Amino acid sequence: MTRVKTTWTTHETTSEALGVLAAEGATGALSGERGIVYLSAGRVVHVESAFTPDLGALLTRSGAVPSDGWWDAVDRGGAQHRVGHRLVDSGRLTAGALEVCHLGALFDAAYFVLAHDARAQRFRPGAVHWLGAVRSVPVDVVVRESGRRRALLDRIWPDPAIDTLPLTRVPGTDTAELPVRRGRTLTQVDGVRTAAQIASALACRTYHTLVELRRLAADGLVRAAPPVVPGPEPRAVVWDDPDTALLRRLRDALEAL
Repeated sequence: MTRVKTTWTTHETTSEALGVLAAEGATGALSGERGIVYLSAGRVVHVESAFTPDLGALLTRSGAVPSDGWWDAVDRGGAQHRVGHRLVDSGRLTAGALEVCHLGALFDAAYFVLAHDARAQRFRPGAVHWLGAVRSVPVDVVVRESGRRRALLDRIWPDPAIDTLPLTRVPGTDTAELPVRRGRTLTQVDGVRTAAQIASALACRTYHTLVELRRLAADGLVRAAPPVVPGPEPRAVVWDDPDTALLRRLRDALEAL
């Protein structure tokens, strides 16, 4: 039996680690500095990153699934890793719509995890995401698409800080002739929100939002907000998947507020 590697050196990037795991046909979760990639039989089935809205936020904020319907699916299907199946079986979402939304969220999160190719941290064999299987994608396709997106965004405006830092408007600039989508994106720039938060507020795919924000930056309308107060160096983040009980507690706390 092939022994699956579970830890990685500081010189091994997330994409390199995924290549090894794909060749081994591994199943589990690979944690990186910017997110976590779930594999099944060497193929990518889900990706999470704090820099993108999760699938639940996209579905509920767009109106595709009511909030109580989403949390019902989490409550009933999370422990069995069948949240996606619950959404479809309950009639709240068609299988095709779920697949399209899932793939969009997967590639959005993969851009942050892979495009800047930070260090891989650890692999948990056998770990399964609570959403359950929806659609798998070959590792090389995910890596290639992440690189393509990075190249396109850099051609628009070569400053990756736009993707992750809070954004502010440049004062004294004319915004009268902006296209509708770009103007709508600009209205969400307030000096506090990041690209992910703007995408979530607009119920829009993160990559599409990044394209508009980089165009706004290239037009001299938006820039990364300077830090208010210098803080301590952030600790390295080790990504892990939340359990269903934690999700329920968060839901209950939000409802109480």
